[in-house]
Amino acid sequence: MRLEKIPDVFVRASAVIEEIEKHGFEAYFVGGSVRDTLLGKKSHDVDIATSAYPEEIKQIFKRTVDVGIDHGTVLVLYEEEQYEITTFRTESTYQDYRRPDTVTFVRSLEEDLKRRDFTINALAMDKEGTIIDLFHGLDDLNHGVIRAVGDPKERFHEDALRMMRGLRFASELDFEIETKTLEAIDLYHSLLSKISVERIAIEFIKLLLGKNRCKGLLPFIETACYQSCPGLKDRLDGLTAFSKLPNQLIEEEQQGWALLLKELRIPVSETRDFLKEWKLSNHLMHDVSELLYGLEVRLTGAWKAEDLFRLGLEKALSVEKMLSFYQHEVNLELTEKKYSALPITERKQLQISGNDLLAAFDKKPGKWLGILINELEAAVINGEVVNNKPDLILYSEKFVKKGE
Repeated sequence: MRLEKIPDVFVRASAVIEEIEKHGFEAYFVGGSVRDTLLGKKSHDVDIATSAYPEEIKQIFKRTVDVGIDHGTVLVLYEEEQYEITTFRTESTYQDYRRPDTVTFVRSLEEDLKRRDFTINALAMDKEGTIIDLFHGLDDLNHGVIRAVGDPKERFHEDALRMMRGLRFASELDFEIETKTLEAIDLYHSLLSKISVERIAIEFIKLLLGKNRCKGLLPFIETACYQSCPGLKDRLDGLTAFSKLPNQLIEEEQQGWALLLKELRIPVSETRDFLKEWKLSNHLMHDVSELLYGLEVRLTGAWKAEDLFRLGLEKALSVEKMLSFYQHEVNLELTEKKYSALPITERKQLQISGNDLLAAFDKKPGKWLGILINELEAAVINGEVVNNKPDLILYSEKFVKKGE
């Protein structure tokens, strides 16, 4: 097979391949960029595999960076672009189920492709657009099948993360996992415990954000892969409930986690503890906690002013969109209208400061001051007092007298 029209990203990179070929070596485009192009998706970068060894690549090109030279990868800076170029290689046994004990550079494209995970990722393309398909990857692409290259038991025993990648691809591409490949995942699912949480989390969230989430989520549950994931081992009922939510697209990672936590029945107060196990960033954990809080609010009633103030417009709209998973009416326009009607949208807009209050009541700083500012903020948000200094001081007098 040959592409009728080669995308520009490959055309620009062809000069690199030509340079390698001028020196007597082979070079091909490989991996996800080839797969995505055949699926009609746009690729933003390309990977190149070559028969040239790393030191030979460094002799061919003037500007290079050793980004992964032990595994055969050299970053080539060419004109205004940069390309990862990896030497054809074979790999030895995998003692830890994630990294090969040794990597051997070879001159054979076939040897390189047969070590890859799935047939749809074992495709190569030359600079003229001719597809090299040694493992029937084109058939699997056309039929929507995720199939391991060679023996799936060997592939997953080599790198257990490949099981999560297979589930993720099923979700992202809306493909079915081939029977023997699925059986091997079921057999070796416990090996995921050997893989770092960070690597599993990357694949898991991509699975949640896929265009057909259930294509990956259901086998994730059925093969018991969830048992090796943080905080999920004893939550089969919650995962099953999550899998029964409408199979519509989840727009962003924060929404995915919040919906999952909702179905796992994890309260907002325990959100950080759960997400810490997944080693997520503090920023992400905060956002997910807020979305879960907002979702609980909206599933039980309308927005209140203090909730909109707490969340901000972006998070409030995100929560509103999540209501569709629970057959609740989504009203983005009304949410925006209510938010716009807030007297203030952040504390710094309060027309009085701590120093103003200290001066007005001739008091020393203390716990009372923080409590008072919180009271004033809530009163302004709920329309109980106008946001100007005289009114705020007048309102504060009752509070100060009560505390004396």
